Amino acid sequence: MRLPRPRTRPRSLAGQLFAMQVVLVAAVVAGCAFFAYVSGSAQAKETATRQVRTAALAIADSPSVREAIRTPDPSAVLQPYAEKVRRDTGIAFVTIMSPDRIRWTHPDADQIGGPFLGHTAQALRGETFAETYTGTLGPSIRVVTPIRDGGRITGLVSAGITVERVSSQVRAQLGALGLAAGGALALGGIGTYVINARLRRHTHGMNATELSRMHDYHQATLHAVREGLLMLDGQRRIALINDAGRELLGLEPGAVGRRVADLDLPAPLTGALLASEERVDELHLTADRVIVVNTRPVVGGEQRGTVVTLRDHTELQALSGELDSERGFTQALRSQAHEAANRLHTVVSLIELGRAEEAVGFATAELELAQTLTDRVVGAVAEPVLAALLLGKAAQANERGVELVLADDSLIDDGALPATLPPRDLVTILGNLIDNAVDAASEAVTGTPGPGAVPGRRQMVPGRSARARVTVTALAGEGELLLRVADTGAGIDPDDAAEVFDRGWSTHGAGRGIGLALVQQAVHRNAGTVALDRGPDGGAQFTVRLPLAIGNRTTHTTKEATA
Repeated sequence: MRLPRPRTRPRSLAGQLFAMQVVLVAAVVAGCAFFAYVSGSAQAKETATRQVRTAALAIADSPSVREAIRTPDPSAVLQPYAEKVRRDTGIAFVTIMSPDRIRWTHPDADQIGGPFLGHTAQALRGETFAETYTGTLGPSIRVVTPIRDGGRITGLVSAGITVERVSSQVRAQLGALGLAAGGALALGGIGTYVINARLRRHTHGMNATELSRMHDYHQATLHAVREGLLMLDGQRRIALINDAGRELLGLEPGAVGRRVADLDLPAPLTGALLASEERVDELHLTADRVIVVNTRPVVGGEQRGTVVTLRDHTELQALSGELDSERGFTQALRSQAHEAANRLHTVVSLIELGRAEEAVGFATAELELAQTLTDRVVGAVAEPVLAALLLGKAAQANERGVELVLADDSLIDDGALPATLPPRDLVTILGNLIDNAVDAASEAVTGTPGPGAVPGRRQMVPGRSARARVTVTALAGEGELLLRVADTGAGIDPDDAAEVFDRGWSTHGAGRGIGLALVQQAVHRNAGTVALDRGPDGGAQFTVRLPLAIGNRTTHTTKEATA
């Protein structure tokens, strides 16, 4: 998302960083060069001082020098010796003098016999010292040391090197240092440019203000979107997830950075999130919800991750189930209206034939049969939603040749069910169980599976009564609601018992198999249990137990279906 740019757009973030880095590199290189220059100058002076000190001490300790001083003309012997030492060591001058500062040697022979220019007080006290002084050869770094003959100071030696020569050595080093600094600056500039070019590509040329604004909009959008948004990196770890996504998947706030495989999600949903190919509007179930999943890989030369959107389909699925039930009720009412018209025509015909008593008996028998079931349901089940559901399902079952029976021990008093137990969940649980039972019972009698059924999965049971029956038990008491549905069908294959609550399991082919999964999901939401076993009539029997205490439903602990 690119934000509108102001008319006077500041330099991009990459450009600002480039300028700052260039200045920083230049300052670092200049600082290093200056430090190297100062350090080199100090080192050159120290080296020169050490060099002239060594020469001066060597001359002062020479026996030939002490012997020459004892002669009437010391200069005749010392001048050639001093010049040889000067040339061999490369220093500027070697001056040997008397204690009263009269020169015996000098590079300029005309200066011999003249006074020494410099300080000698420390040397006369027997010390060796160094100083920078301007003499006949200009400013120089010199060392003065005494010449001892026995216990007396018979002369002084001064060796020195001109400051100009030291400076010329430093200037020679400075040229090499400048080349190194220039190379370092150029290399640093090139490296900085390459890094910032990469940064410019990644930030799309935006400046810091634009990036900050985009981040603010991004965060606001992320939390405002009601759909779940999940972004995975190339290692299938959560890189980003919004509040709706965490709620739909049941994740904690610290889920960012965790691998999808470690999230304890249902296996089909985990497989969809880990898939490398695109997924479109896939329906998946979590422990509490029905969600629609869409995934799209992020590819840029290599797979960088996946963008996942999640939509809550729970309410829509429930409404769809209710719509199917209403459609079934409508069809049942249409059928009953047709049958009622046929019965009315029969009654009218009997009256026209003068057989009034037979007409009354026929009409009364039909009314008693319908009223008996209604009275039984209304008398045992005071919960209006369950009563209406049972009556509607009884009419549907009757149209398919299946008798819906309410067990004698069924009893739900008025007010027995708390307000925290959603009627929609009761409709989901009991409605799906009855629909499956009616399918199983009708197929067992006719031997003909419904459309799309899998051959051989349910068969007609030899010797069994031709009247199909579904028995429903609804009992509220002892702190729980018991819902049990048993049929006279062929039952569930033991090999399928462990998978019967998985989404997609069905004996009626593709496109089915979500009913029992929704049952288990609704049971889990209400902290209940659902169990499958064989019923008294040989068919399947599902038993659901839901706690009626409010506190028992505050924690949703997953309950496994038992076979």
